[in-house]
Amino acid sequence: QVQLVESGGGLVQAGGSLRLSCEASGRTFSRDVMAWFRQAPGKEREFVAGISGSGGSTYYADSVKGRFTISRDNAKNTAYLQMNSLKPEDTAVYFCAARFGQGIMLSRAWYDYWGQGTQVTVSS
Repeated sequence: QVQLVESGGGLVQAGGSLRLSCEASGRTFSRDVMAWFRQAPGKEREFVAGISGSGGSTYYADSVKGRFTISRDNAKNTAYLQMNSLKPEDTAVYFCAARFGQGIMLSRAWYDYWGQGTQVTVSS
């Protein structure tokens, strides 16, 4: 079955770093756009970062640009989100998503597969 599984979440102090992983299975995702979204309690799920199938193109939300880096290793069918200089406002459940297509889309509606989410908590 098709599955995306996130890992790497946890508790970190402000200014610290964390790396999230998203391992895909059930099909090959090397030609799929992969992205990270996040959702804090009571807030809308928002786009964080996306990466093209080849890894040649990336796009970031303004709130994380310069601090977060998305990457992928297609040999491992895995995407990553390196998060540096974390702030309390980064606290959220982070979701991995994938879509069959070339464009990095910002809307949740464009994505075909979703992970279960991993909690990231940044303390002051």
